[in-house]
Amino acid sequence: MRVRVESDDDKQALTELQDWLARHPKARRLSVTPVSTPGPTMGAMDALEIILGSAGDIANFAVGYAGWRLARGRAENRGARTLTFGGTTVDIGHLEPEQLADLLRRLEAGDTATATGDDADPS
Repeated sequence: MRVRVESDDDKQALTELQDWLARHPKARRLSVTPVSTPGPTMGAMDALEIILGSAGDIANFAVGYAGWRLARGRAENRGARTLTFGGTTVDIGHLEPEQLADLLRRLEAGDTATATGDDADPS
């Protein structure tokens, strides 16, 4: 399963997330690749592409992402909130680790209707 976490106009957040995942004891085993697009910001990171090969990878990413978000604090919880998988884009900035892992499992199973529906948003 290949997912993309996009910058949401906060490219520094992607750099911080990449560093956090590289240091996280379990998430550092994940394949995380920076993605840049040609243009005026050439060389700037626009997204992180992450390969999740197993249920354990999904759980490790979910816990790593949630830990990074918590460490940044509420005031700075802006960038790197958009997850894209295939044609589905979801705001994951509010999800708890279990909710994010469940969302990723549903996306992987092809259940995009419930993965992006009301049950993915606890508010």
